[in-house]
Amino acid sequence: MSDRDDDRAPSDPRPDGDLVVDHVPDDDIREEELSGLVAHGEEARARGRRIRIGLAAGIVAVALVVAGLLVGRVTAPVSALTPSTNSAEAGFSRDMQVHHEQAVQMSLMIIDRTDDPEVKLIAQDIAQAQSQQAGQMYAFLTSWGLDQAPSQPRMTWMTLPTLDGRTDHSSMDMTPGATMPGLASQADLDELRSLTGVEAERKYLTLMIAHHRGGVEMAQALLDRSRNPLVTDLAGGMVMIQDKEILYMQQLLDARS
Repeated sequence: MSDRDDDRAPSDPRPDGDLVVDHVPDDDIREEELSGLVAHGEEARARGRRIRIGLAAGIVAVALVVAGLLVGRVTAPVSALTPSTNSAEAGFSRDMQVHHEQAVQMSLMIIDRTDDPEVKLIAQDIAQAQSQQAGQMYAFLTSWGLDQAPSQPRMTWMTLPTLDGRTDHSSMDMTPGATMPGLASQADLDELRSLTGVEAERKYLTLMIAHHRGGVEMAQALLDRSRNPLVTDLAGGMVMIQDKEILYMQQLLDARS
């Protein structure tokens, strides 16, 4: 065997098109991938890339949150960092995980039921973002030493007084155990599952607009009840992003009416 033969790199046994994610790409790379998706119609392959990237980004986000919390424990009293199991912070972190799970579920459903690039793109963005946020809230509870499952009926935390002492919850049903605002019913999910094309797009956009509005209400309720910067920063970001997505999805829905 010659030296030249020794120097040659072994062939890559991976099949063509298989993507191994070694790092989370920056926004420019992500935008370039999405442009390629629309231009070349490679929705299936792009979705696989985004899901794997989303999982990698979620792992990084959870690791950073936990690391930040552990560092913070060195310089701040435990009582200042650790909410109680029945606190607004803990209740929000548990309930919003469930709320986000349905958004991801509906988004993955519509991706398989439409060829429209605009609807696919917003659904992919929602699925990726809310998967990552759910991972952050899971990490919050883990770092606080609290159970993921609630010890009280869901939504109980939203009956707590606000920071300024208000107890008016007239905007939505605040009974402990009540359905979370904006959640789609099983009948709605079954209908979405049965549709394709423009009909599926209209159903998804209608459900997701209502879902986002409910999520904004829950996030705002947390902001009214907490000064914990970890949780309020996350909730504030949800309000800002989801308000913008509501406006965009309404435009998409109007164009399909």
